Amino acid sequence: MKPSVWLPPQQTIPVRNDEVFSQLSFTRNAEDGGSWIGPLRRSLQSIQSKDGELLNSLLDRQCRDPKDYDFDEEKYKRELKNRVRRADGAAIMTVPDDSNDTEAETSNRTSSRESFQIQAELCRIGEAMGRKIWLPPGDRSRVTVHWSPQPNVLLDHLPLNYDDNTIETIEYIDVLWLNGRSITRAFEVEHTTAIYSGMLRMADLCSLLPNINISLHIVAPEARREKVFKEIARPVFSLLEPSPLPERCTYISYGSIRELVELPHLPHTADSVLDEFAEFAM
Repeated sequence: MKPSVWLPPQQTIPVRNDEVFSQLSFTRNAEDGGSWIGPLRRSLQSIQSKDGELLNSLLDRQCRDPKDYDFDEEKYKRELKNRVRRADGAAIMTVPDDSNDTEAETSNRTSSRESFQIQAELCRIGEAMGRKIWLPPGDRSRVTVHWSPQPNVLLDHLPLNYDDNTIETIEYIDVLWLNGRSITRAFEVEHTTAIYSGMLRMADLCSLLPNINISLHIVAPEARREKVFKEIARPVFSLLEPSPLPERCTYISYGSIRELVELPHLPHTADSVLDEFAEFAM
């Protein structure tokens, strides 16, 4: 294969440039930085012909008549520097500086209440899709204020044949969806500044059960999206063997969960619909 357009970093066209963002079918009605990003992060994602023609024309024009855009060269160099080699290829890792975290928290009480509401929405979505639900015992009373499960939906114990250490790790994950005796999806809902606590539980799960096939998700406010991506790229996660956490665990925004719960035919929708809203950090 031979590339028809090859641009230096400073001449690549930003997707949020108005002639792109306002024209593509999947961005023109979306909020800036919304859930439209998720599907594009997966390889070989199909897009509409008109979108492809638009992108081709913009790239051809840029190749013929180059224009420079704002480009953070230092950030680009840091990403290259943070790319480390593994036996199976390269991984990008970061070491976030927690002391420079200036994100404003309205109050722990308010953000905690919102996280319980999101846990409830995840339970509601899973229940509608025919899944059994597991919640940590300490969260149940606060989540069920916002969600009233049907009989036999909220499990009293996990029907899993693992050792005690593994079961204890799994029990503390914020929301689990089960199909029969198998976990299908695991969710950690994050709202505090130290956002990596849920990732540690996911990493523990992957370490204890390296061959388990579970979809893992970090659910956080849209304002915390970049923070999630930085934290999940820490060396402890990026170099996790045999499968780095950034390759197994995705980000879903609070807004996407609220959009999912409003889908009109949710009981007839496969849980794979979540993958349309999930974003990989890679």
